[in-house]
Amino acid sequence: MRASQFFVLHKSDRQVIFILIIIAVVAFGIILLTGGRETQNQPVSSGIIADSAQTAATHFGRNHRSPYYQPANVAQPERFAFDPNTADSTTLLRLGLSPNIVRNIYKYRAKGGIFRQKQDFARLYGLTVKEYRELEPYITISSDYMPASTLVEPRQEAPHRDSLRYPVKIAEGQTIDLATADTTQLKTVPGIGSYYARRIAEYGQRLGGYVSVDQLDEIQDFPVDAKAYFTIEATPMQKLNINRLTLDELKRHPYINYYQARAIVDYRRQHGAITDLSDLRFSQDFAPQDIERLRPYVEY
Repeated sequence: MRASQFFVLHKSDRQVIFILIIIAVVAFGIILLTGGRETQNQPVSSGIIADSAQTAATHFGRNHRSPYYQPANVAQPERFAFDPNTADSTTLLRLGLSPNIVRNIYKYRAKGGIFRQKQDFARLYGLTVKEYRELEPYITISSDYMPASTLVEPRQEAPHRDSLRYPVKIAEGQTIDLATADTTQLKTVPGIGSYYARRIAEYGQRLGGYVSVDQLDEIQDFPVDAKAYFTIEATPMQKLNINRLTLDELKRHPYINYYQARAIVDYRRQHGAITDLSDLRFSQDFAPQDIERLRPYVEY
């Protein structure tokens, strides 16, 4: 047999080989096309992922800022002396008060309301304990808002005048009992006229009785020299039952403000009856000196 016969293919064999070659070419073309697209798409996908990551980071940064981030355009509250009776809106906003509280101050003043003491500012609707405590040292109430009667000097009574209308003043070294004196007796003290006699009597009623002459210092603009004519001999007291009184009744006492009255009511609701004022020592609204000066006026 000749060698050339090995290289001669039948017609059917040539057809099979031709089909296989076509299949191989098609497969190779598909591979080339598929590989090219993946190569071209790879940077695009990477770019999309990178852009998405950057967008997410930007969004997170805008809406979830670090607690140490402070916007540059937010003004920090300022601290300076102010009179709530005269301060304008710009001044109040500089102090860090919200527009709603500023609006409440204006409404209160428009209705004739006057801040006569610092505690009156604490009654503003919407004001928090933290805000009041930060501003309290800077509240200054002008004497212009005191009653005009305080400008009138005590009249010098002539000896021949009616002693009921113009009582004779006691001499230096003499004293009267602050705990039991009425307005007529109070007016016999040098420097004490009808106005201060009435103020002393009214404040004693609000307290439930005086336990110390130094409590007269709590009356605004009280003449200090007049304290030398007072003593405390008896202490008739009207005590507060802090386990029965309501919040409104408690806060009427000069030594109990709104927040302290609320602390008492909250304690009763959560822990039951109060057996001693020391039960309130853990309340942030009661300092030790607050508890001690209130102690003589409380019963359980």
